Formats: sequence, structure tokens, C-alpha cells
Amino acid sequence: MELSSFFSLLRKYLYIIIIIPLVTVIVAYFLVKNLSDEYVSNAQIATGIVDASRHLLDKDNTPNAQEDEIVREFSNLTEIIKLKKLIDQVSYQLIIHDLSSDSPFRHLNHQFKNLTPGAIQHALVVYRAKLQTSEPLSLYNKDENGLNELLISMHYDERSLRKDLDIERDGESDFISVTFTSENPYLSAFVVNSLCKEFITYYTVNVKRNESNAVTFLSNLLVEKRNALNEKKDELQQYKIKNDILNLDEQSKSIFDQILVYTDKKQQAEKDELAYEGAVRNIDAKFDPKDRKYIESTISQYNQSITNTEEQIHVLNDEYVHSGFNPKYKPTLDSLQSQLSEQINNSSDKYITNPLVGKDDLVHQKMTLEVSRDLAKYSVQSIDKELNDLTAKYKRLVPFDATVKTFEFDIDIASKEYLDVLNKYNQTNLQSNFSIKLQQVEVATPDVAQPSKKMLLIALSGITSFVLCLLVLFILFYLDDNIKQPIDLVNRTKLPLLGSLNLIKGHQPDLTKLWDVENRHKMQQFKELLRSIRFEIDQELKGEKILAITSMAQHEGKTLLATSLAYSYAAINKKVLLIDGNFNNPTITQTINPQIYIEDYFKSRVYIERTKSITVLGNRGDDVTILEINDEKHIQNEFEDLKSRYDIIIIDLPPLDALNQSKEWLLFANKAIAVFEANKSIQQSQNQYVDYLKSLDNKFSGWILNKVVINTPKRRY
Repeated sequence: MELSSFFSLLRKYLYIIIIIPLVTVIVAYFLVKNLSDEYVSNAQIATGIVDASRHLLDKDNTPNAQEDEIVREFSNLTEIIKLKKLIDQVSYQLIIHDLSSDSPFRHLNHQFKNLTPGAIQHALVVYRAKLQTSEPLSLYNKDENGLNELLISMHYDERSLRKDLDIERDGESDFISVTFTSENPYLSAFVVNSLCKEFITYYTVNVKRNESNAVTFLSNLLVEKRNALNEKKDELQQYKIKNDILNLDEQSKSIFDQILVYTDKKQQAEKDELAYEGAVRNIDAKFDPKDRKYIESTISQYNQSITNTEEQIHVLNDEYVHSGFNPKYKPTLDSLQSQLSEQINNSSDKYITNPLVGKDDLVHQKMTLEVSRDLAKYSVQSIDKELNDLTAKYKRLVPFDATVKTFEFDIDIASKEYLDVLNKYNQTNLQSNFSIKLQQVEVATPDVAQPSKKMLLIALSGITSFVLCLLVLFILFYLDDNIKQPIDLVNRTKLPLLGSLNLIKGHQPDLTKLWDVENRHKMQQFKELLRSIRFEIDQELKGEKILAITSMAQHEGKTLLATSLAYSYAAINKKVLLIDGNFNNPTITQTINPQIYIEDYFKSRVYIERTKSITVLGNRGDDVTILEINDEKHIQNEFEDLKSRYDIIIIDLPPLDALNQSKEWLLFANKAIAVFEANKSIQQSQNQYVDYLKSLDNKFSGWILNKVVINTPKRRY
């Protein structure tokens, strides 16, 4: 697809491309010349959404909110302005003004021009009632439906007003712009101001009502949560009183600390007992029986006093342990320890040492260690008793602790719920006092007429129609898959091209007079292209003589090419044999009426007398094929004989849709060419013929594109 082909298509439809935009411009001129001027009024509403100065006490700090939240808020406000109930309020005010004013914005439509004063007064009563109650007109009511028709005729209905109404946020600012366009400057200003007023009133009332409902709901919820919290605290207090619990955590901690202390003391006493016991056994090992008997007889009188002192120490040690190791018992306990040591020393001094062994000191050490061992042993017993008492007290506190923790957990949850509701209540209460307050910061006023757009509309209509014409032609050109130029055929089939023939207007030319002087100018281009094709064919034959010409369908010009080539070769003094091989449609035979036929020559070899430069071998058009006339070897021998007598043999084959007949003729051809008619497309069913030509390999020389609109002959691609 070449761009030049598209420009050729544009040149073909040049008058249409000029006439359609011209007609469009003329029609547009008459349509827009009576258009009235347009007046635009604009008002601005400050929302306070992104105005930081209006959020100083706002805990949410709305100006720092996410951009998508701000966009949603502005989108919500603009959609509220477009609500039908608000525009209906403006519609009522407009119609009331026009029906009751001496200078209406618009005059009544011809359909309602003859309204009586009573009808007008009735309409005003209904419109004012609807305006007061903010209700729409009921189309099921015949009377109100007629009043709605009156609004529509005046273009005051919701659909008509919305069409000329523009509501949008001014860039990234805090303002919403409301714009209305009409043919009357006062009407535009009235619509904008009325709509802004209705919107601000509606929004303020609804927001305040919603905020008041929210504050009331949170206030009631706050009271409920506070009462629930107080009930939980009372339950915990009564439980502690009932079970004599002052501070459960401190009590359990104190008992646990005592258990740890007694456990440490017990471990130390057990360790001391074991140590003392081991030391006594070591000393006993050093005494034999005779020594022990001697010592006991000597010191028996002192054992009673030592035993009494040990008993006192045991009793006092028990009291010391039970008191939780109270320091007041320590001096008395130390005094008894000193007394016991003195009695043991006295006992050691009184006995007479065995003159055989000096063991005075060992006896003294043993008695001291036995006393210390007994003290440690009694201490372990006392400590075990206290540990058992403390463990019992600690276990008694466990169920109390679980119950108290359950109460405290419930109180914690109730407290959190109360605080959450309290924070929400405070926040909502603050926002209700400093909520967004819409303000109309710019009031709409009547303005001058907008610059006329009539010339712009006329120009746009012409440009649009012109572009539309080009677009339609381009679509037709793009969707057109017809082959118009030689390069299109090469690209589509991937097969070579030998040349092309131009389209000859009028009747088919007389090929016998093609090179005559009177046809020089008329057929000059055709002759030049034919010569080019003849040259290309000679280059392809390379000394061979049999050329077969076919096509993919009937009436594509292969017969014209065959006869033209025959006359072209005759013009350069070549002996030409033209064979009409198309048994189904023997056009050459019917045109020339030859003397010899294929059926006779290849069956009985009738002698061909060559009296002219071109000899024609026709056929009778029977339902036969070349191989049904005679066998392949015989026909091949006959062609060898013909090649010796003629310089070029041209065979006009059947089209490829008669594939079997073409195949038989191509057995005897040295080269084959195919004719394709321009401005036709290759159908899906014809792809098999293209594949067949590709399968011929070097035997197929290329295409001849016929009936092409060209200025210069094309060489082989």
C-alpha cells in the first residue's frame, strides 16, 4: 500500500472533497446566523475544606488530609449542587418570577400564551407551595403534569437548566465555581445566585441535623458506658470487702518474699547440718573405745548443764524462726551460745587426759560441733513449719487473685470503651461548633455578551466535514485489498513480475495494426510496455522456445497478451506459432478460424504450411485434454519438431481454475507466465493457485499485470 495510491484516490474524488465541506459551511452559516448572544454569570462558593485558617481548632486538621479525601469531599459537594431537588427549587423561582413580573426573563411559549389570569394565579399558588415544601411536581397528577409542561416549554425544567450549568472546583483551590450560560444576562445571574443560596441552605440544615444527631447519640452512649464502668468498680469493691482483701498484690508479694527468705534459710541450715555431721564423724573416727569410755566417765558430771543450755537454745531458736528472724531474739540467742561454749570449755578442762594420747582439743571440738549440728537440725524443722504455713496462705490468695483480675479486666475494657466514646464525643462536639461553613464569596452579576462563536462554528463545520471526508476515503483505501500496482501483486504473492500492460479504453484494438502509423499515439504506451515484456520473456527463455500463458480466472487478458506477443515477435521477424490450448473457451480459434487443429495435428501429424509469420494452431473446443489426444512421449516429439521450425511457440492455456488442463500443457512448456487483472483482489480460494505457481520454481517466470493505469512502463521487480 503506497501513499501515492492514496493521493490518486483523493484526486479521483477531488470534487466530492471540495463540494461536501462547501455545502457544510453554507448550511452552518444559515443555522448559526440567527443564534442569540450568550451571557455567562459566575459565582464562587468557599468550602473551607483546604482553608487552614478555618481549621485552627479542628482536631482532624483537615487541610493536611489526604488528597483523595479532599477530592471526594469536593466531588460530594458538586454532586449535591446538581441534585434535582435543588435545581427544581431554582425552576420554581424562575417560573414564579416570569409569571408575576412585568419584565420576565423569557416570554411564554405560544402553547401557553393564552393563559387566563386565573390559570396564572393557580400556577403561582402551586409553584409557591412546591417551593415552600421542596417537593417535585407529580407527573401522575394531571394538573401538576401540565405545570411541568409549562416549565419544559420555558426551558426552566431540570434537564434544560442542567445542560447550561457548569459546576466544578477551581483548580486546587478551596472554591467551587458555579457558572450558567443563557441568552439573558439577568437570567444567568439569577440562576447562579438562586442555586448557590439553595445549596448553602440545604447543606447547612442537613449538616447541622446530622451533627446534632451524632452528638446526641454519643452523649447517650457516654452515659451508658460511664454507668457500666461504675457498676464494675462497685462489684470489685464489694468482693474485696467480703473477702477481707486490702491489697492483694502487696499481700501476695509479701508472702512470696517470706517464702523465698525461709527457703534460703532452710537450704543454709541443711547445708550446716550436713557439714557438722561430717565433722563429728571425722572426730569420732579418731577415738577408739577405751578413750571414749575414759572421757565419758570423766565429764559425765558436766553433761547435764550442757544439755539444759542446749534445750534453752532450741526453744529460743524456734521462737526466732517463728518470728520471721526478728532481731530482738538475736542478743539472747548469742548469750546462750556463749554460755554453752563456756560450759563445754569447763568440761574439757576438768577431765584428765589419757596419758597415752593427747586428744583434749578434739573432744572439745566434737562437743561444739554436736551442739551446732543439733541447732541446725531444729532450725530446719522450724523453717519447714513456717514454709508450710506461708504456702497455705499463698494458695488461699490464688482464687481471690483470679477473681479480682477478672473484675479488673472487665473494668479496664469498660474504661477503654468509656474513654473512646468520650474522645469521640469531644471531637464531634468540637467539630459541630467549628464545622465547614459554606459561604458564597462571589455573587453572580449580569455581564456583557460572550465573543461571538459564529465564525468559529462555521469554520469548524467546514474543517470537520473536510476531515471526515478524508477519513472516510482513507478507511475505504485502507480496507481496499484490490491490487492496483505491480508492487502490490509482488508483495501479495511473493512471486516475480515481468511487466504490466496499461488499460486500453474503448474497444479492443486491432493487433494487426498495432505498429501502423495511425495508431502510434493512441497505442504508444501499450507498445512500449509490450516490448518491455517481450524483452523480459526473451531473457527468461534463454534460447528455449515454448512459452505458456495462463491466469487464475477467466477474462483477465491472457488471450490478448498471447496474441499481442505473437504480433510483437512477428514484428521483429520471428517465426511464431500461436497455439490455442484452451479447450473450454477457444477464443483465438473462434476469432482467427485457423486451418489446422490440435486434435488433428497431435493425432495424425497433419502438415502445417507456414505462409505467414504467425501460424495459429486452434482447437475444436471438445471436452478433451492434450493427453487424451495422444500420449506424452508422442506430443513431446511433436513439440521438438515444432521447435525446429519456429522461433517462438506461444500457448494460450486454460485458467488455473481448470487446474488439470493447465498442468498437462505445462509438461511441454519451457517457461510459464500468468496474467492478473488490476483492481481485483486475490480471493481465499485462489491462494492454492498461487501456491501451485510457486511449486513450478524456475519454470514460472513471473506475473503480467493487465489493465493498469500507469504513466511509464514498469521493469521487472
